[in-house]
Amino acid sequence: MIILRRPKFIDGETILASNKGRAYFALAGYHFNPDDITRLLGIEPTAVNSAGASSGLDKPVISSWELSTDTVTSDEGEVDVYALTDIIIKQLEPIEEKILEVCKSHNLAPRMGVVLTLSVDKDESSPEVGFGARTIRLLADIGAFINVDYKLSERI
Repeated sequence: MIILRRPKFIDGETILASNKGRAYFALAGYHFNPDDITRLLGIEPTAVNSAGASSGLDKPVISSWELSTDTVTSDEGEVDVYALTDIIIKQLEPIEEKILEVCKSHNLAPRMGVVLTLSVDKDESSPEVGFGARTIRLLADIGAFINVDYKLSERI
């Protein structure tokens, strides 16, 4: 999703963009077809990479299956990492056993990720990055790891 907005100015100086963030759940591994995972889980991903499905054993390439929230900006309300991850967890809880089965049968690594673009504007609040008990419980049950990726915004 591309978000266009007018630059902010304070005392004639351009300042930075607002905070942005999204959460995602991904399954990654070698030599698997993401369409098989979609069929087995019964849920449509928001993104797939099938590069590893046809790669040879001599050059292993990773494929991935991803379920993601939309990217939100602080212009739309505070970036709430707890709420973003909860959106994903609510979709995964009913298929927890299926996730465990496909991870085992396809040798996949499950991951919960948060991607943040943070403003360095001193007047812009930074989002809390944390995970609720519900999220931690499910991720522990399926053996997932957590990845938080952040970068600082550029001037707009």
